[in-house]
Amino acid sequence: MVSNNISYKEATHSDTAKRLGIDNSPNADQFSNMMYVAENVFQPVREHFNVPIYISSFFRSEALNRAIKGSTSSTHMKGEAMDLDADVFGRVTNGAIFHYIKNNLEFDQLIWEFGDDNNPSWVHVSLSKRSNRNQVLKAYKVDGKTKYEIYEK
Repeated sequence: MVSNNISYKEATHSDTAKRLGIDNSPNADQFSNMMYVAENVFQPVREHFNVPIYISSFFRSEALNRAIKGSTSSTHMKGEAMDLDADVFGRVTNGAIFHYIKNNLEFDQLIWEFGDDNNPSWVHVSLSKRSNRNQVLKAYKVDGKTKYEIYEK
């Protein structure tokens, strides 16, 4: 178990990794980071809303990150980031999760990922054991490319 509500299988699951035969197993440092993020971000969110919250992406090995064309500096590869999508279960919105994290928890980076002005498609959140920027961003597309701006609301 990564935390009370996250299994190892859930935290390392990737359809792409399975399809391509990519090992998506974290090393000891990456797993330690995953436990830290789970305990200090996911569990407080889960306990506050008291509903299941879908994790669309947590740990990504370097090979998996390359396969999905992820950012070469993605904190998912360190086990320090997760993407949450509560809309899957329909009991709490991604927007509510975003604002709860922004107003109540420590984080390195919090990103309102696409969606509209009322609700992101998912929430990206990262947390480091070392230092955290408390950076809040909004992701959007321009000509098919992802751009980021400072989130101001």
